[in-house]
Amino acid sequence: MTKTLLSAAVFALAGFAMSASANVANGNFKVSLTVNKTCTVNTTAASDITLTAVNAGATSTASSGAFTVNCSNATPFFVGLAPGGGSTAGTGTLKGTGSNATTIAYALYQDAAGATAWGNTATTTSQGNGKSGTGGGMATAKAVSFTAYANATGSTDVQPDVYSDTVTINVNF
Repeated sequence: MTKTLLSAAVFALAGFAMSASANVANGNFKVSLTVNKTCTVNTTAASDITLTAVNAGATSTASSGAFTVNCSNATPFFVGLAPGGGSTAGTGTLKGTGSNATTIAYALYQDAAGATAWGNTATTTSQGNGKSGTGGGMATAKAVSFTAYANATGSTDVQPDVYSDTVTINVNF
């Protein structure tokens, strides 16, 4: 009988040990984050292009201005410049102030020599008559720099005044 009690006790302890062991069920879940591509254009007053003052009837000389573009890392982008009149060819009209309705034609260029127009036919997949770049990230130090050139192409034999236009920088990405 002692042997039977001992056997029963061992089986009881073994059963207890088996029922006391932990069972584990496993599952998974993901952690995700979507990072959207983005771009910003950075301009300052120094970006403005101020053509050198000329006497009425004289020929204007080209001047330049610069701006930077930050796009998310490895994002290709294409930059178009749109003069206020909506031309996609990079030509615009400088307007006088106040009641002065006189205008002077001008053009935007990608180079100092004025050989390549800078217009606004760039798209999200094509440079068109703009310029291209690839983003290095959004930090200031990773900005891509661009220089735009402008020159009056129309007659300056007009009423003395300050003539200006606003150009929109379009970054397509």
